[in-house]
Amino acid sequence: MRMPWRRRSAGRFGPLLVAAGIKPGSVDESAELTVSREVAWRAARRDQLTTADILRVVEGMLRDERECEFVVSVLEGIQNLVSHGLDAFRSPDEIHGLLGPRAAVCWDGLTGFWSAVADWCALTGLQLESSAPLLTVENEELRMLLLTANRTLATGEKLGLAQAVRYEKAGGSPLPGYSHFALALERMGQG
Repeated sequence: MRMPWRRRSAGRFGPLLVAAGIKPGSVDESAELTVSREVAWRAARRDQLTTADILRVVEGMLRDERECEFVVSVLEGIQNLVSHGLDAFRSPDEIHGLLGPRAAVCWDGLTGFWSAVADWCALTGLQLESSAPLLTVENEELRMLLLTANRTLATGEKLGLAQAVRYEKAGGSPLPGYSHFALALERMGQG
């Protein structure tokens, strides 16, 4: 006799969670931002032996158009993490070298978007803060949240969701199918 509760689906993110070494069911898969942050954190870490496996699953997810927004949020989280230049994380070049062709296009699109945001901030005289305070946070959960949501520029300044939203609201081009304004509303529980 088959026990129906023994054959539970791993959920939409099951393969991705397994590749990241996260036990399916240990995170709320309905909270996509939490899942993308956890996966990005593990994929970017230098001590993670399965980074290539995670990025292979990400590449596969891009075959499904409905998953593109989620995958972009994962890749953006990884990009933000590696931008900080911390020894714990891989370099942008290391990650880029592990990306499949679809993920590389998304990665390059994100790079272009954030460059445009930084240029817009400079053009409009918007003052950016140093990223140094972010890098000293010791609480692991808060650190993950802050480092995946912000990026460090070569100048040592930080860019984050606030600047992306201002850029988009001022008429800057968002990534196709991915709005930082919508992301901000979702993070505030209004999306």
